[in-house]
Amino acid sequence: MNIKKMLTDFKDGKIEIEDVLNHIKDYPYTDLGDVKYDHHRAIRKGFGEVVFCEGKKKEHLIGIIRHVRDRKENLFFTRVTDEQAEYLLKEEPSLIHDADSRTLFMELAPVEIVSKTAIPILAAGTSDIPVVAEVARTCEVMGHEVRRINDVGVAGIHRLLDKKSEFENARVVVAIAGMEGALPGVVAGLIAAPVIAVPTSVGYGAGLGGYAAMLTMLNSCSPGVAVVNIDNGFSAGYLAALINSDK
Repeated sequence: MNIKKMLTDFKDGKIEIEDVLNHIKDYPYTDLGDVKYDHHRAIRKGFGEVVFCEGKKKEHLIGIIRHVRDRKENLFFTRVTDEQAEYLLKEEPSLIHDADSRTLFMELAPVEIVSKTAIPILAAGTSDIPVVAEVARTCEVMGHEVRRINDVGVAGIHRLLDKKSEFENARVVVAIAGMEGALPGVVAGLIAAPVIAVPTSVGYGAGLGGYAAMLTMLNSCSPGVAVVNIDNGFSAGYLAALINSDK
């Protein structure tokens, strides 16, 4: 239960003051030992803490699930391995596993739609789609509709121009590319909205696992391009959601 809803329920007489006090007594965070879970994140940022799963023990993840479940808060996991997903789903069958984006989502409160404007996500090639999926899923759990436009890289720029009407009036666009990473700069030169560029590790040897694409994006002469880390679909989706919010 988020703070706003809890206080509204108290005002409306649906819950008692003791329920409010019990809920907020652990703010701003709860010490779970190795894990310090940040309950205050939703108040500060508008969205709760997100759990990055790479390298985390399954016992830590289970502990987080049990704690957040008791508080009836939503919980979003990124970079989830298949093994972690299988293990966690046994503990909490209500978790929604999206294998393409490598995420899990525990939805104990309805996701509030915070924008009437969809976020276009452009991918240079189909090899970039796993990163597209992470961007999209992040936007969706934060209350935004997305519009995926795949395989519109600069090797066939007519494909991008054919889709221009689907992204030219957006508030923000996410553009994803590996290889030489030219797509975000081209998109930024066509529209007024800011473009969040995501370099991917797709490419041959001299691509250096996405560094070549990242350097291209950082050196773009098109104004309005912001670059996140290689393959970091979560950060791109989060930033896009903040920009796109009606609130």
